[in-house]
Amino acid sequence: MKKPIPPVALITGASRGLGAFLARELARDGYAVGIHHRGGKAHADRLVRLIRKEGGVAELFHGDLAVPGRVDSVFRNVRTRFGRLDVLINNAGTYRPVPLLRARAEDWRTGLESTATTTFLAIRAALPLFPKTGGRIINLGDSACEKLTARKMAPGYHVGKIGVLLLTRSFAAQLIRRKITVNAVSPGYLENSIDLPPARLLPAHRPVRFSEVASAIRYLLSPEADQVTGSNLIISGGWNL
Repeated sequence: MKKPIPPVALITGASRGLGAFLARELARDGYAVGIHHRGGKAHADRLVRLIRKEGGVAELFHGDLAVPGRVDSVFRNVRTRFGRLDVLINNAGTYRPVPLLRARAEDWRTGLESTATTTFLAIRAALPLFPKTGGRIINLGDSACEKLTARKMAPGYHVGKIGVLLLTRSFAAQLIRRKITVNAVSPGYLENSIDLPPARLLPAHRPVRFSEVASAIRYLLSPEADQVTGSNLIISGGWNL
């Protein structure tokens, strides 16, 4: 008797940090996990070995998701190795803490392309892999992505995260007919964030834990969230309110 095929989840930007944490947690939840990386092969290889050692299913996928041809190659490989996709978590994103007036064109492109562009291209390439029964797409936003206010740092990244929210709601409206929900989870300062302020300056006196983001994602993956789409779940402990 053949073993049932587990649901398949692909996490982008999963070689370390939050992405790696989510990959390991979903593997423990019974998902076959695709771990995407752009340049963190050593970390991604270790993560794959760790998940397999714990009895999970994990495969490695490499490519720059801001380049259309390479995105298509990544998702062709997902089809070859897994046959389908049930969950896509767009976690990739590069934050460079460069002040607005010193930001170069390269900084702008990196921030924008690693967030909004990769989200758009990944969703577009992933859609043919979802079964007729539907699936889940979860995009990682930012706790301030709903606020059109002045930003002093990393302009490309912040514009990109606003774009991620717009894409979340736009795809949600189109894909619910296919039983694919699209939502955003938007953390504030995480435990590994660049330029993390002292705890005393945060409203909750601590950063957001990876486990708290994972819990929110588990809800959005659950049957109880079948009717939840186009939402933006902010997990910030009061930061950016």
